[in-house]
Amino acid sequence: MNRAVGLIGAAGIGAGFMYLFDPDRGKRRRAGIRDKAKHINRVAIQAVGKTERDLRNRLLGIVAELGSLVSSEEVADRVLEARIRSKLGRLVSHPHAIQVKVVEGRARLTGPILAPEVVPLFEVISGIAGVKSIENLLELHENADIPALQGGKRRGREVASPPQPASA
Repeated sequence: MNRAVGLIGAAGIGAGFMYLFDPDRGKRRRAGIRDKAKHINRVAIQAVGKTERDLRNRLLGIVAELGSLVSSEEVADRVLEARIRSKLGRLVSHPHAIQVKVVEGRARLTGPILAPEVVPLFEVISGIAGVKSIENLLELHENADIPALQGGKRRGREVASPPQPASA
């Protein structure tokens, strides 16, 4: 049995050498194998680099999140206003109808808004780092009965997604 396996193995190795060292096409076959090996090596190196950068960036993000939880650093009013404005654009169908003013961390919202968009808006704004309080001076409307609320795009509720584990 072992002799038969050895004989078949030797025949396979001999066929492989004949395939690679054929006088007509052997050089091209060897070059093809070499090119494929180089490609596999390059793809592996790129994958390792991408994985390394991904893990480094995730770690930096976690460190930044933890740092923001323990620091009670004051946020500039104009920065806070910009953060609120960016959330408005994702949460309400008519973000330009709402005026935002921030003074000493206290946000004042004025203007017309559709009623179903109020609660999600305040949930998200209250979670923004640096917001101490929200003054609600918004005009609630059940439907788009004024020009400022006509048209626009229906927005979904913004939900913070948990960090995803690194995939292999």
